[in-house]
Amino acid sequence: MSTTFSLARRLKAGETVYSGWCGLPYPLVAEIIAREGFPAVALDSQHGLWDTASITHAIAAVHQGGAAPLVRVPVGDYGAVSRALDFGAEGIIAPMINTAADARAFVAAAKYPPVGERSWGPHRATMLGGIADQKEYLAAANTLTVTLAMVETRTALANLDAIAATPGIDGLFLGPSDLSITLSEGRNLDPLLQEVEGHLDRIIAAAHKTGKIAGAYCHNADRAVALSRRGARYLAVSSDMAFLRAGTAAQVKVLRGG
Repeated sequence: MSTTFSLARRLKAGETVYSGWCGLPYPLVAEIIAREGFPAVALDSQHGLWDTASITHAIAAVHQGGAAPLVRVPVGDYGAVSRALDFGAEGIIAPMINTAADARAFVAAAKYPPVGERSWGPHRATMLGGIADQKEYLAAANTLTVTLAMVETRTALANLDAIAATPGIDGLFLGPSDLSITLSEGRNLDPLLQEVEGHLDRIIAAAHKTGKIAGAYCHNADRAVALSRRGARYLAVSSDMAFLRAGTAAQVKVLRGG
């Protein structure tokens, strides 16, 4: 396990981890983002275009690129949680975790007993990790895989402390766009909404109070650095599509004489 599970090790050591974010279903794209220097890359199967086969290949590609792969699963799809971990994901981001019951259902799929009820079958994960002794993985898996519960609604904010205190939840992860929609009653989409900013400090405090990680999705690197200074330590930065559009637009601007 010396070359895998870098995400859990970094976070436990107190490091801030900046993560790429991929919605395009191409393992090569995820690998490129890893090779360019992101220590972690999240594969978004909630709003992205990933299917089971492409996620399986991308997890290996991200490992090959020297980074830790995470998967954001679809809402309520706890079956996808254990599958992604079996494929070698080092972390799971679960959207719309609104209650302690949601958090417990997430943990049940992500962690082995006695913490959860994860079913056995991590053969791809142990192969990628070079782990010959399956018992070694079983003994370490609960501490070497990271569970991040997304906070995106008023209900989640009302249950923030209970979610954070759930055994097996490793961190809270702000979804700023959805939170802005819910806080504005559907009238606004603004991840930098002032009300979102105010609740961000609550999320960070709730995580820190329970010894958990605070994280957030960030629209750019400047935002990620700013949130790291406020105490967030897992920060997803922009997306593969945004990187592609920005790079293409910059070249086209030159060609048009701009």
